[in-house]
Amino acid sequence: MRDTRNFKRRVWDFYKTQGRNLPWRKTRDPYKILVSEIMLQQTRVSQVLKIYPRFLKTFPDFKTLDKVPFRDILRVWKGLGYNQRALALKKIAGIVVRKYGGKLPKTQPELLCFPGIGEATSQSILVFAFNVPEVFIETNIRRVFLYHFFPKKDNVSDHEIIKWVRKTLDYENPREWYFALMDYGSTLPKSANRRSSRYIKQKPFKGSLREIRGKILSILLEKGSVSRPYLSKRLDVKSIILRKILLKMKEEGLLVFSKNRITLS
Repeated sequence: MRDTRNFKRRVWDFYKTQGRNLPWRKTRDPYKILVSEIMLQQTRVSQVLKIYPRFLKTFPDFKTLDKVPFRDILRVWKGLGYNQRALALKKIAGIVVRKYGGKLPKTQPELLCFPGIGEATSQSILVFAFNVPEVFIETNIRRVFLYHFFPKKDNVSDHEIIKWVRKTLDYENPREWYFALMDYGSTLPKSANRRSSRYIKQKPFKGSLREIRGKILSILLEKGSVSRPYLSKRLDVKSIILRKILLKMKEEGLLVFSKNRITLS
């Protein structure tokens, strides 16, 4: 389908009758939208829906999030995975409070200076919080354009897709248009994403380093602080592997080493 007019009509028609009722779409509060965008990175909508309301009730604004210990944030975050995102949110809150007077900045260069925010996330925040007509791609959006504009082509680059995203963008109402694209894309065959040059088959969670990292954080939430030998025995992980994981988590700012004990940052 190369007819952009018919394409846009199809997407809008779908959205009018089958658009999703998601809580972060009911607000223009930049803080609440930032939280949703960070949570939705590499995480299913269904999982975010379980945590998002509780997170906002517990930490309703940047000031609150900045003041609480990371341990408290992690308790509420538990279940979303990729826990460094929770730490990134806390760091962002601190920067916003101290540098920007508690208000999220409205320019991409400023947003890109925050931890955990890359190009696509910065653009999506500008679209959803401030209705700025930025051009960006996420999984469902990529699927829509692969399905309709590249039905028989493999190894399609995001550069090629971006041209069509820009060509079809609703510059007056980009916020709603992207909602429509993502909702429509969520119903299309996931196999379309295999034609993307960025497609990588996700590795199983069971037995992965991600699973071990999650278990380490759960143990620290339970115990407060532990020794490395205790973790090695509890997790049944070789010492050399555990050491690498712990050092990486320390480097990311998730853990603190003190007097042969390991604690949350």
